[in-house]
Amino acid sequence: MTRIFLTHNRSALRHYFGDRAYHLLTGSGEVSFHDSDAETTQDDIIRLARDCEILVSFRVPPVDVRLMQALPHLAAVCRVAVDIRNIDIESASRLGILVTRATPGFGPSVAEWIIGVMISLARHIDMASAAYHNGREPVPLMGRELRGATLGIIGYGTIGQYLAKLARGFGMSVIVSDPFATVEGETEVQWYPLDALLAQSDFVACLAPATADTANLMNAFRFQQMRRSAYFINASRAELVNETDLLQALDNGLIAGCALDVGSAKDQMPPLRLASHPRVIATPHVGGLTPEASEHQAMDAVRQVQALIAGRLPEPCVNASYATRARERFGLALPQM
Repeated sequence: MTRIFLTHNRSALRHYFGDRAYHLLTGSGEVSFHDSDAETTQDDIIRLARDCEILVSFRVPPVDVRLMQALPHLAAVCRVAVDIRNIDIESASRLGILVTRATPGFGPSVAEWIIGVMISLARHIDMASAAYHNGREPVPLMGRELRGATLGIIGYGTIGQYLAKLARGFGMSVIVSDPFATVEGETEVQWYPLDALLAQSDFVACLAPATADTANLMNAFRFQQMRRSAYFINASRAELVNETDLLQALDNGLIAGCALDVGSAKDQMPPLRLASHPRVIATPHVGGLTPEASEHQAMDAVRQVQALIAGRLPEPCVNASYATRARERFGLALPQM
């Protein structure tokens, strides 16, 4: 039987893979995982999965050249997410190891999280709740409705498009900035340059992908372009935001507040220096943590494993042309380079 190893520990397996996908996977081969409460390390994988042929990868640890070279039978790495930055694609290709990724299934989950924090920010729900929890009586504060407010979306991909539909349902005006997207045919969404979007938005949702071009996209200059009454929301990746500049913008009143589901702390979580700020709502990278979103990506991995074992090239692949080891192990027909 094909030997399959999941790099998830117990908690990650429960939250980010799920029983249904796991049981389906066990029907495809000899399946094992890091059966521990401790975070999986490369040494754990080398010790437990030396003979594995397919590695089903959680976001930690990194799948780098050291790890891949230590697994002599490894033919494929199936990443249970869209983000594959924890995998050394160049080394995988050089070793002939196929890399796959999941399709986006987290759009509704993350978009709903954004709607939730926008309402909380606008109505000061988190502040009142925190006061009550600390045994204090909160001061009633005037809020505002989402209806009539302008939502600026930076990055109009899967999440941004779903968010735009939800926001319009609340009566918001929606403007987007994305150099690679158009809004042709969408009469209720307008495309703006980033500086104009920041100047006109009451809420700014940062949803652009993390690339070299978007590193520190939101910095001191950009926060100065926002309205002082506006709120900033980051549900993408920490790399897009200069966190020191964001903290200064909050301290100096350049923006009214922000909500963060990502940051520079461990496992893409918001750092305490920002998360503890009185004008911040922070959650520990849970925007996509719903059963529906987790199962979507887990089932993608299951289908990819099933395709490999059946001798079919799974989709979506990242480096199919270079997957010579996967071709030899599973009899795949590879595309030409």
